[in-house]
Amino acid sequence: MKNLVAGVDIDGVLTTCALVDEFGKIYAKDSFPTADYKEFKNYVARLKDEILRLSHTLDIPHNVLAVGIGAPNSNYYTGEIENATNLIWKGKLPLGQRLSDMFDGIPVVVTNDANAAAIGEMIYGGAKGMKDFVVITLGTGLGSGIVVNGNVLYGHDGYAGEVGHIIINKNGRQCGCGRKGCLECYASSKGLKATAIELLQTSDAPSKLRNIPAGELSSKEIAKVAKSGDSIARKVFDITGEILGEALANLVTVSAPQAIFLCGGVANAKNLILTPVKRAMEKNILPLWKGKVKLELSSLEYENAPILGAAALAIKEIEKDNNLTARRKIF
Repeated sequence: MKNLVAGVDIDGVLTTCALVDEFGKIYAKDSFPTADYKEFKNYVARLKDEILRLSHTLDIPHNVLAVGIGAPNSNYYTGEIENATNLIWKGKLPLGQRLSDMFDGIPVVVTNDANAAAIGEMIYGGAKGMKDFVVITLGTGLGSGIVVNGNVLYGHDGYAGEVGHIIINKNGRQCGCGRKGCLECYASSKGLKATAIELLQTSDAPSKLRNIPAGELSSKEIAKVAKSGDSIARKVFDITGEILGEALANLVTVSAPQAIFLCGGVANAKNLILTPVKRAMEKNILPLWKGKVKLELSSLEYENAPILGAAALAIKEIEKDNNLTARRKIF
């Protein structure tokens, strides 16, 4: 009998579910549109049905022992999502408890997507054997998972580690959190797009980016153009990298990690973003830590990293009980 966990990654566009074993092997995986479900209770019911459907596709005897979920603005302590700016539902959403009840008490553990990514990096990726490191997720926003002495830093209320909402320019861009000048307004896919638009408006330099309608401009498209040698597109990554690198130098001063890992859509541009971030971090870091902190791209496959992180979260939960088969199962 194969013991599996369900890993779930939730964002404003898609919810992706997978069944995963303790070695990170994915046995089944699929997605459905998050925003198709205007009522939260209907969404949770759909999530339950999707996990069961994936299980029914497998032709091997198996147990699904727990569910791990990575979602924006979610709280590990309470299992709730609270006022996530990128999701259509507002207020406190009891995701963990509601899904667990639907599965007759199966363990369901919830944390934000960046914390899940950090756990995934620790169990399956480049942070194996490390006890102090940081994972920075560069997606629509900027998330961060901070691991101290082998444990994710949650803080007293479950919301610690919001590096994306460090203010770097108090009169800067408007952030979805209600404040101005947050780091994620500059170092994220939406930040890249905003920087590209600003450069195009303030410069007469030729650029292939001018041929892309603003509605279709994305970090992926900017990276594609930058790789062709386009000066404006490359400058977008240089500016973004400098801002992020300075912020990470400050983060090192507080947390002194062994390594920092970048993941997410923007990090998929690889050296376009890694090189300027590394340059700015080393330039601004305190001499005490110069050359001591590794800055690397996540070693997990880009498309599977969020799922593996969520699955790793579930695995850590069931590891608290040595007798896994004695736990309540989905079926």
